[in-house]
Amino acid sequence: MMDQLTTLDAGFLKAEDADQRVSLAIGGLAIIEGPAPDQEALVSAFAHRIRACPRFGQRLRLHPLDLGAPEWVDDPDFDIHRHVRRVAVPHPGDDGELYRLIADLMARRLDRHRPLWELWVVEGLADGRWAMLTKVHHCMADGIAVTHMLAGFSDDGVSDGSVYRIRPVQEPKKPAANPLSVLGGLWQASAAVMAGAVRAAQGVAEIVAGLMSPAESPLNGPISDLRRYSGARVPLADIEKVCQAFDVTINDVALAAVTESYRNLLVKCGERPRRDSLRTLVPVSERSDDALHTTDNRVSLMLPYLPVDEENPVQRLRTVHARLRRTKVGGQRAAGNAFVSIANRIPFALTARVVGLLTRLPQRGVVTVATNVPGPRQPLRVMGRRVVAVFPVPPLAMQLRTAVAMLSYADDLYFGILADYDAVDDVDELARGIERAVARLVAISKRRKNPPTRGPLSLVV
Repeated sequence: MMDQLTTLDAGFLKAEDADQRVSLAIGGLAIIEGPAPDQEALVSAFAHRIRACPRFGQRLRLHPLDLGAPEWVDDPDFDIHRHVRRVAVPHPGDDGELYRLIADLMARRLDRHRPLWELWVVEGLADGRWAMLTKVHHCMADGIAVTHMLAGFSDDGVSDGSVYRIRPVQEPKKPAANPLSVLGGLWQASAAVMAGAVRAAQGVAEIVAGLMSPAESPLNGPISDLRRYSGARVPLADIEKVCQAFDVTINDVALAAVTESYRNLLVKCGERPRRDSLRTLVPVSERSDDALHTTDNRVSLMLPYLPVDEENPVQRLRTVHARLRRTKVGGQRAAGNAFVSIANRIPFALTARVVGLLTRLPQRGVVTVATNVPGPRQPLRVMGRRVVAVFPVPPLAMQLRTAVAMLSYADDLYFGILADYDAVDDVDELARGIERAVARLVAISKRRKNPPTRGPLSLVV
C-alpha cells in the first residue's frame, strides 16, 4: 500500500537538498529515571510498540526527475537494530555533556534509503538517569504528529486524555433546509468567501514582503555543519499567573520571554535591536484532534516581528500579544493554507521544481523560527521508569541559524534551542535568558492587583 507525500511534506526534502549542511530532522529528548534498561529488552519492547504506526517501517521511494510525488513504501529490509542505537556521555554526565551530544546527533542526516527515524539511548547521565533522543524527519510528520508518535513509545501508549487538546479546525456549517434560510446562507457564505479571499490576498502580500525585505542580522546566513543545543524549563503554573494578570495566552508569554532573551543576545553581539530585527516564522497548527494519529504535516505560518526593540517587559508582552492577534485575524494563515491546497492540486513535477528553486534562493527576510507544540499532560513511563523531562529539538534550514521549539509536558513548559555553531557562542545563555524573562514577568504579576479574569488557557497559537 503506497502513500504519497504532500507538496508540503516533500518541501522539507527539497529544503534539505538545497544545503548539504542541513539536517531536517525533528528531535525529542526525554530524560528518564535510572537505571537504563537492557538493550535487547528495550529493542524488543519498541519493536512491538512501533506496530501502531506503520510509518516507522516504511522508507521513501522517489521518482526520476520528480515526475511523481515521493511515496512511502514498506521496507522489506527493515531492521529495528539499525534504528535503535546506544551511546554514553563522558563523565560527569551533566546537562552540558548531554546537550553537546544532542547537537552532534541532530546535525547528522538521516539515511533516506531506510525509514527516516532513529532512537538514541544515552547512558552515563548524572544521578543515575538516562535519556532517549528520537529523531524523525520533518517530511514524515510535523511537531504535533511527532509528539503523538513519541508518546506511543511510553508504557501506557496514547489515550485521548493523555495529551493536551489542540484547537479543532472549524468546519463550515451546513445551510438550513428552509429556502429563505438557504438564500440567506448563500449570501452570507458568498460574503465570507470574498472576505476570506481578500484576507488571503493581503496575507500573500505580507508574506512576500516579509521574505523579500532583508534583515541585517547575524542570526541568519550560511549554516555550518556543527550545532549547539540547550534547553530551558519553566513551570506552567508560573506562566498561567502571568496569563491571568495580563489577559494573554501561554504562547504570548513564551514568545515574550524568547523575545527578551534574543534582545539580550543582539545587544551582546553589538547590535542595536530595532523594530524589524527579529521577523520570526511561527508555525500554526491546522491539525484537528481527530487527525492526531495521521503522520504528515498540517501547518500554516505567521511572520510577525518580535519586539526586541522594546525594553519594558510588560510592554513587550503586550506588544507580542497585539501583534500575534493582529496576524492571526489577518491573511497570513489563510495564505499559507491556500498555497498548500493549490500546490497539492498541481502536478508534482511542476511544484517540485518551483519549491526546489525557492529553497535555493538566499532567504534573508526571516531571522528565526519559534514553534509551540502541546505535549503529554500526564507523566509518562518508559520501561517502568518515569520520564522526568521532555525537551524538543527543532531543525535549522533556509539560512535560519537559530530555532526555538516549545513543548508542554506534565506541569512544565520546555524550550529547546538549536543554533548554528558559528552563530551563537553561548546558547546556554539564550536558554537561561528565557527562564529569567518568565521569572521577571511572574514577579511583576504578583505585584498587580485585581487581575482580569479569563477563560481556559490556550497552549498553542
